[in-house]
Amino acid sequence: MIRFKKLLIIFVAIGFVFSCTKDDPNDPKNGGVNRTANLKTLGASATDLLSDVKFTSMNLEIVYVEGNKPADEAISEFQSFLQERIYKPDGISITLRSVPSSGKAPFTIEEIVEIEKEERTAYNAGDEIAVWIYFADGSNEKDTNEKFVLGSAFRNTSMVIYEQTIKEFANRNGSPSRAIIEAATLNHEFGHLFGLVDLGTEPVSNHEDSENQGHCNGDGCLMRASIEFGSGVVDVINGSGVPELDEACIDDLQSVGGR
Repeated sequence: MIRFKKLLIIFVAIGFVFSCTKDDPNDPKNGGVNRTANLKTLGASATDLLSDVKFTSMNLEIVYVEGNKPADEAISEFQSFLQERIYKPDGISITLRSVPSSGKAPFTIEEIVEIEKEERTAYNAGDEIAVWIYFADGSNEKDTNEKFVLGSAFRNTSMVIYEQTIKEFANRNGSPSRAIIEAATLNHEFGHLFGLVDLGTEPVSNHEDSENQGHCNGDGCLMRASIEFGSGVVDVINGSGVPELDEACIDDLQSVGGR
């Protein structure tokens, strides 16, 4: 987005592939919920998230550990970002609910996947696509004093926000507000769910950062690596609030059904 030379803020986009056997308890034939459409690789549902061809509404299930509820301002900014980029004539619904701590912090992404299995209740149904967002009460296990993770998009409709890390960063002198950092993290990670940059959505033009896979090389873009690493995120947020997608990224989204 005062300068922190040693501060590295990383939004991690990690894809997982899961397969189901004939005895999968989630199979509707076995009396469960068919979850396979929500267990795809990162970026695989870009068109479904952006367009109204298959899904005319979106259900955002935001689950937060008690004491780690995102700010109302952040959720409002996030919803505005989505409304500006997607076609969902039947609307975007947001449900927030608290859950007890898993006690697993600091987290591996595999542990977040296990938490999703236990806590997620919203899956694609009919013409409604569902997204699961988890606000964790701890940090990523790979964090150091010089590098830490704010959020990770790890499947086609799943992401984690490391809320405890965001709160600690927001408390530093000269840092942006917690709400602004939350909104920037949510928007950025959803950009990865949209397949940006070249993470499932093929770029219309050559704008991927050659040194930072999955990120844009446009100045000030929401998906630019300089917003994530070093003092870049602080500079951009302080200068203009939550960063926006640049023209190249918007072109990519429009090419697969977005606004």
